[in-house]
Amino acid sequence: MSAIEPNPNQIATLFSAASDNSDPVVMINLLKFDENDGAATYQQYAEAVQPHLDAVGATILYAGDASHVVAGDVDKAWWDAIVVVQYPSRTAFVTMVTSQDYQEKAHPYRAAALESTHLIATDPWPVGR
Repeated sequence: MSAIEPNPNQIATLFSAASDNSDPVVMINLLKFDENDGAATYQQYAEAVQPHLDAVGATILYAGDASHVVAGDVDKAWWDAIVVVQYPSRTAFVTMVTSQDYQEKAHPYRAAALESTHLIATDPWPVGR
């Protein structure tokens, strides 16, 4: 399982992998909740993070449980839930997660809720690729 905090190399890669850091980025969050009320604590995080998402112009596109694996080499996903968020830019994402207000008011719920996570930045494909 992975850590829940990005390391400096991962943040640097987030910017270097982009053709334009001002383009929107969709972040896929694969979430493994802590066994001790992690799902409930993550709901507290969801409420606490919303003003921070609004402040940078981010939108939650999807949030839901991982009910079952349909195809793949495992019978059960290691993650419990998936959250998909679109940020107006990679800079907006980093601005949000590094702000003192976010770190004080939202991040503690996230840290308490998660056992593990994979946070994946995506780049769009042209249609018909």
